[in-house]
Amino acid sequence: MNGSDTDRTPARLVPVEQLNAISSLVAEGALFEGTFSARVDLGIKVDGHLKGDIRLESGGTVHIGPTGFVEGSTIEADHVLIEGRVRGTVVARQTLEITGSATLLGDALYDALLDVHPRARLRGKVEFRGELDLPPASPTP
Repeated sequence: MNGSDTDRTPARLVPVEQLNAISSLVAEGALFEGTFSARVDLGIKVDGHLKGDIRLESGGTVHIGPTGFVEGSTIEADHVLIEGRVRGTVVARQTLEITGSATLLGDALYDALLDVHPRARLRGKVEFRGELDLPPASPTP
C-alpha cells in the first residue's frame, strides 16, 4: 500500500491478491471507535488504533499492520494477517497468519490454514474449526 510495506516480512499464507484488494484503511495515528462491517468482499488494513469489531460477512481480508492496534473486539473475515497488536477474538474462515512482530491476546479460531511465524506472541486459545481426519479410537484391551 505504501513504501514502508516493502520493509516488512512478506505474508507467507495470505494471498497477495487478497492484500492488494484491500479498499479501507485506518491510517497510522488515527483512532476509529465502532464496528467496521461489510456484506460484500471488502478488506481493511489497520495501521492506527481501532476500538471495536471488524466483521466481513462474506470474503474479505483484514490486515493489522505493524503499527496497528485493535482492541476489545472480534475480527472476522476469510483472510486475517496480523503484524501488529490485537486484544480480542480472531475468526479466520480461510487463512490466519500471525507474523513475528505480532502480539495476540485472545482466542484465534480458523477453518482452513494457520501460519504462526517465529517470535509471534500469543496468549489465548488457538482452535481449528474444520473437520478433523482422525482414525477411530482403538479399543483398549
